[in-house]
Amino acid sequence: MECQVKEFQKEHKKEMRAVQDSMDVLNGKWKISIISSICYYNKRRFSDILNDVVGISNKMLSKELKELEINKLVKRTVLDTQPVTVQYELTEHGLTLKTIINNLTEWGIEHRKKIIGQ
Repeated sequence: MECQVKEFQKEHKKEMRAVQDSMDVLNGKWKISIISSICYYNKRRFSDILNDVVGISNKMLSKELKELEINKLVKRTVLDTQPVTVQYELTEHGLTLKTIINNLTEWGIEHRKKIIGQ
């Protein structure tokens, strides 16, 4: 019995560490919204994301996109246009978040209905 408890505790710690790792990458007020914007449209320009994520500043969007690039969730492509256009898309690894984004969307819709009836 004691062995089962220790094994459960060990597995629980491993799962909690995984949750913390996820939160470390996705933390902050903006990252999930930025990922959602790109996820829903596949490819987005900086200004499109800026318009989608209400309240974020240019500087903060730039910082958050850089962090998402570092974590290999977002790919930045500079297009050869006049003026230069920068486009963002989710990487293959970033696309693994699509199910989570869809689940958060569904949960948010249901939560809003439950709390304010809309």
